[in-house]
Amino acid sequence: MYAAAVQDLIDELGRLPGIGPKSAQRIAFHLLRLPSHDALRLAEAIRVVKERVSWCRRCFNIAEGPPAGEAGAAGDAGRPPAIECDICRDERRDPTVVCVVEEPRDVVAVEKTREFHGRYHVLQGAISPIDGIGPDNLRIRELLARLEVEGVKEVILCTNPNIEGDATALYLASLLKPLPLKVTRIASGLPVGGDLEYADELTLGRALEGRRELVD
Repeated sequence: MYAAAVQDLIDELGRLPGIGPKSAQRIAFHLLRLPSHDALRLAEAIRVVKERVSWCRRCFNIAEGPPAGEAGAAGDAGRPPAIECDICRDERRDPTVVCVVEEPRDVVAVEKTREFHGRYHVLQGAISPIDGIGPDNLRIRELLARLEVEGVKEVILCTNPNIEGDATALYLASLLKPLPLKVTRIASGLPVGGDLEYADELTLGRALEGRRELVD
């Protein structure tokens, strides 16, 4: 129906999360109407972020560093990322307390509360059998490997307060229970079924303050 180049653009846009066929068409034609320098600025931003942004080798948060080919980023011949995020490099953070979250955007949500001063571990997802996501698909092995090496004393399970988040927290709690550390879950200041990224700073801050230890 459309010229091949336009259809290819629509198809690629349609692969983005939350973008249906109609939205993909609207975005494609919006890009066609843009001045060339504006459209190319978007293309350049995508190129740069793919070259310079990877996962932190310690916590798997977003980290920016040298181009992927120079840093040996994840996915490059199977090598682990060679850079650390700003939070992991910050020596003022308490290394004995680790806040476990699902996605990098959840790190931003917790940081906005200014209530947490430890480090993070990003699972990059949550257990969801219906989506084919199990424990082996998450960064759980990497979390366990950090605990003794970094002298962690408390793990805060800060997964989303929904079915997947609760299942992930319970699974992690069962793994961590035999270890000599404190395991807590954020309090119920967050609405059930909600996501951390949509919580306001006050609500999320109170949830962190009211975290409780997980017991049988």
